[in-house]
Amino acid sequence: MHLFPNFWGLFLTMFRKILFLWVRTDVSGATREELGLDPDKPVCYVLQYSSLSSRLVLEQEVRRAGLPGAEAPLPVDNGPRQSFFFLYRRVGGLFSRRQTPKLTPLVHDLIRYGIDHEQGDVQIVPVSLFWGRSPDKEKSLVKLLLSDTWSVAGRLQKLLIILVHGRNTYVQFNKPVLLQQVVSEYRDNEERATRKLARILRTHFRRVRQAVLGPDLSHRRTLVQGLVRTQAVKEAIRETARKDDIPPEKVRAKARKYADEIAASMSIVTIRFLEVVLSWLWNRIYNGLSINNIQVVKDVAQDNAVVYVPCHRSHIDYLLLSYVLYKNGLVPPHIAAGINLNMPVVGPILRRGGAFFMRRSFRDNPLYSTVFNEYMHVMFTRGYSVEYFVEGGRSRTGRMLQPRPGMLAMTIRSFLRDHRKPIVFVPVYIGYEKVMEGRSYLGELRGKKKQKESVLGLARTMRKLTNSFGRVSVNFGEAIHLSNVLDNCHPSWRKEAYDNEYRPPWLNTAVEDLATQVATRINGSVAVNPINMTATVLLSTERLAMDERQLVGMMDHFASLLKALPYSETMTLPEGNGKDWLTYCEGMGLVTRQPQKLGDIIGLEGSNAILMTYYRNNIQHLFAIPALIACLFENNESLTRDKAVFLCSVAYPYLQSELFLKYSADEAESIIDRWIDVLVESKLLRTDGDRICRPQEGTDATVRLRSLSRFVIQTLERYHIALAILRKNGSGKISAAELEEQSTMMAERMSILFGLNAPEFFDKSLFRNFIANLQKNGVLSADEDGQLCYTDALDEVAEDARLVLNVEKRQALQQVTMLGA
Repeated sequence: MHLFPNFWGLFLTMFRKILFLWVRTDVSGATREELGLDPDKPVCYVLQYSSLSSRLVLEQEVRRAGLPGAEAPLPVDNGPRQSFFFLYRRVGGLFSRRQTPKLTPLVHDLIRYGIDHEQGDVQIVPVSLFWGRSPDKEKSLVKLLLSDTWSVAGRLQKLLIILVHGRNTYVQFNKPVLLQQVVSEYRDNEERATRKLARILRTHFRRVRQAVLGPDLSHRRTLVQGLVRTQAVKEAIRETARKDDIPPEKVRAKARKYADEIAASMSIVTIRFLEVVLSWLWNRIYNGLSINNIQVVKDVAQDNAVVYVPCHRSHIDYLLLSYVLYKNGLVPPHIAAGINLNMPVVGPILRRGGAFFMRRSFRDNPLYSTVFNEYMHVMFTRGYSVEYFVEGGRSRTGRMLQPRPGMLAMTIRSFLRDHRKPIVFVPVYIGYEKVMEGRSYLGELRGKKKQKESVLGLARTMRKLTNSFGRVSVNFGEAIHLSNVLDNCHPSWRKEAYDNEYRPPWLNTAVEDLATQVATRINGSVAVNPINMTATVLLSTERLAMDERQLVGMMDHFASLLKALPYSETMTLPEGNGKDWLTYCEGMGLVTRQPQKLGDIIGLEGSNAILMTYYRNNIQHLFAIPALIACLFENNESLTRDKAVFLCSVAYPYLQSELFLKYSADEAESIIDRWIDVLVESKLLRTDGDRICRPQEGTDATVRLRSLSRFVIQTLERYHIALAILRKNGSGKISAAELEEQSTMMAERMSILFGLNAPEFFDKSLFRNFIANLQKNGVLSADEDGQLCYTDALDEVAEDARLVLNVEKRQALQQVTMLGA
């Protein structure tokens, strides 16, 4: 009786070893911690379809992970004699027609055991297996044979799939379903309990397959032709033909050309090729890749169309995010790329990697606009994951740029037309310790013309591959459900009808709200690293140099502030301490060391001094509120707590808008109050009754408080420049554009005269944003001629600013302003 089972076990072991001479796997979730297994309850694994190869892969991976075995009997009395089962078995012989999959007998056995043994719980762990993760892209026989798709593979097909894709196999373990939770509702009805378990597992496997493979893809030619046949594009063709007096056939050909120019052509072969190339590339140029909070994406990708919205710091962003998602078992997104990247050689590769191309501006081309809008609508309604950069272009200063509304508006309008498929935005922070384009950014900030992307430029970039660019962090932020945004903006939106042309009057408000949430949550997922910590402290000194021990101590101290009142749950801090970070930064060649008997001096020299402002700006928002509080005591020995909170609250809305701070205006006062407590506890401030006082002069605390204030002082100085110029001209005497231009010139002049090394100090867009916020907050208004008018409220804002800036700075700003008169 025991001979046959033993022989079968030896047979399976032999086949498993033979199979894994060829098969190579990527595995996700195969640890007790990730699965949340209870050690006191037995584990039973479930695979979707009956397959010997899948069974062998399962046993191999549970052995490697040290999980309870899949081949051993389930350790329960009077229960199933196996620790795994298939949800479905196929009916039919080797050559007969396959029929609808049927539940396996072991599903019934497990349910029967759960009903009969109320105290006997079992942890049912679903395991999904994908040979090659290739979506069904074409209807050709070759693709059907060589791809693991949404359809159920036959035996011959499965053999070919394993031969072709076996070295690119993905296995995903998922959190268990508890048997007693399933049967408790139907303990007196075995059939209904069985259907419930089957439904739960069937839904689970479908959701995982959706997240890993993405929706079924149609052929690109069919997609392009379908776009031209949509009602919206037909109407645009007729209108363009009438307006420009062109034959409709020619306009239709132009629309087809536009669609062909835009559409991606995702190829699993290209994605696998890029995976190999990028794995080599990351290992060559980076010291490591840190991925945080990926579970957010895995959770939302199963039931929603996902829009990834990363910050944009480098061209590497495109490749990096797709690589991270693919390596974690998620389908790479379709990526909105600028038409400038559709270069020879590079363009076709990017298109097959999922890129679709868009022109920089198409406001004056309604036909192109309609085709592009319809393409995006197809992406969302079919459930594709999409990626685009809300900033539009790459940030040259290291800060989050003001979001551009175009793509967000398209997404909202598409969702209003058809909201059957929910859309979820996933903010992504990509943090570099050393950005590859850093030197070219410096040139552009100094006025050098931006270099146009070209194959030759790419070849020049390849020479940088011998350099080290440190570590990279990819942090996923808190997801934003688009339906929730619309509910808050216009609760009755579901009851209204929308077509492709209709723009509801509340659309701009919804876009603005969504843009702010996206930018804020990207910043909330910031990765603090040794480079930006070192840059933040060193740039707070007047001479860009500091004693080594003092520098290390300050970095440790400021890191402790971030831990005392964390900015968000999704931000990450570096391992180690200030000494480790300085050593690392020195090894990256970003700081200099000057030996000295009393202690080595660490400093910034040449272009590195400006480059480090880029990395400081990555994390400036984390210190914005405590630095603002510290600024109050640059020019004041003490203030009442109420006065300190009030002054910070006046400046907060402008900092919030510029740095995308997460706290609302209503929350600001309580957060400022809490930060005052933190600064007091850390001895940077002290209390005397109801007054807050700066520390005694000459102490370490005084030096640290002054250093902290300089994290944000240049931003306040920029605000003061705009206010000084406005007041010098007088109410109703200058337009917003003129104020922006004069403020920029004054800031640039001050930067030269006083040696300020922050390029964003005279960034025109920051002045534009500040002026717009003064108008939004009712401090300024424009008359019928476009001239800016103000009341006494502006004088109060300016006087409050004087309390923040020290005498030297106020005089310097007044001098520069008068020189420009």
